[in-house]
Amino acid sequence: MPRLQALTDYLDARSRRWPRDGEPSGVLFISSGGLGDTILLAHVMERFMALAKDDEPITLLLRRDGAKTAFLMPDRITPLVVDFNRLRKDRAYRRDTARELYETNYRLAVTLDYLRHPHLDEFLLGAAAVRETIGMVVRPWAKYEKALNRNRALFTRQFDSGPLLLDKVVRWARFADWATGTKQPLPVCRIPDKRLPAPAVADTSYVMCQGFSAVKGKQVSPALFAKAFDALPPDWNIVMTGAPGEDAANPEFADLLARPNISYDDDTFEGLVPKLRAAKLALSVDTAFMHLAIAAGTPTVGLASAAYVDEIVPYADEITPPNARFVYHDMPCRSCLGDCSLPPEDGRFPCIARLDGDEIVAAIKSMI
Repeated sequence: MPRLQALTDYLDARSRRWPRDGEPSGVLFISSGGLGDTILLAHVMERFMALAKDDEPITLLLRRDGAKTAFLMPDRITPLVVDFNRLRKDRAYRRDTARELYETNYRLAVTLDYLRHPHLDEFLLGAAAVRETIGMVVRPWAKYEKALNRNRALFTRQFDSGPLLLDKVVRWARFADWATGTKQPLPVCRIPDKRLPAPAVADTSYVMCQGFSAVKGKQVSPALFAKAFDALPPDWNIVMTGAPGEDAANPEFADLLARPNISYDDDTFEGLVPKLRAAKLALSVDTAFMHLAIAAGTPTVGLASAAYVDEIVPYADEITPPNARFVYHDMPCRSCLGDCSLPPEDGRFPCIARLDGDEIVAAIKSMI
C-alpha cells in the first residue's frame, strides 16, 4: 500500500473515534469472493446465521460483482454491496464506506474468507471497529505477509481451518461448526426448492449451455461443444447463455450459434434460475453459471480445468448433489488456482485443451 494511502487511512480512523449511540447490535459478515463464491456460500450461510440473536439484523458485505448472486441467500440477510475497485482507488469512497460501517455499531463481525487482502476486506473489518471479530487463520500471501501479520490484532478469535488445499464449502462448514459450537453433517450443494422461484413453463425440451468465461483460457473449443450437442436428442433446443454482447465478443462460436435450434439468452443470473429449473440439462465451463445450475437442481455437466481441484471444482464427494457431474483432464500441475505455468494450447489452458470429447458425451448421456 502506498504510504500516502496508509497515512490517510490512519487519519480517517482517528477521526472516527466518536462514541456510538446505543448498545452494539447486529452481525456483519464479510465475503469478498466473486459470483461463484457467493453461490457456494449460500449453501452454508444458514449455519453462520445462528451467530445472530433472535431478530438481530444480519448484514452480508459482498464485493460488487459477487452480489449479483446474493438472491440465493436466506431472506433474513441484508446484502451490503461494496465496489472493491473504488475502495482501492477512490479516497472519498473508501472514507465514506468505512464511516458507514463504523456508525452501524455491529455487535459481531465475521470474515468468511480464507484468502484475504489486508488493504481491502481486512481494511473493512478494521473500519467496523467491532468488539468481537472472528475469522479463519488467513491463507499465507508472501506479498502481504507483514500487513496480514499486523492485522491479526483485529481478531478476538481465529479458527485454523485446515490445509492449504481444502474444498471451499467444506472449509466454511468446519468454520461454521467452530463458530457456533455445533457439529453438523456437511451440506449438499443444492438450494432448497422453497428458496427458489418456480420452474419456467416450457413448450419444448431444451438444454442451457454456458460456453464463455471471463478467463478465455478456461473456454472449451466450439468443436467440443458441437460434439456434445450432436449427442443430444435431435428434437431438443439449445440455449446458449452469457452476458450481453458476449456472443459477439467470441466470433469463434458464430457457426455454432447459427444453428437453427440454438438461441442466445443474456438474462441476469436471477432471471436464469426459473429457466434452469425447467431445463433438461445444463452444460457449462467452470463459471458461476455452472454453480448456479447445480444449486438450482438442474442435471449439470461441468467442463472444468484442473486449476481448482481439491478446492472448488470438482466438489468434494460428500457435498456433490446427484445432479452434478464434472469432467476435467488431470495434470501434474493441478491445483494451480488459475496461475498456469504452462504455455497455452490453442489459446487455452492445457488441461482445458486436452478435455476428452468422448468423456463429455458419456457424462451427458449419464445425466439424460
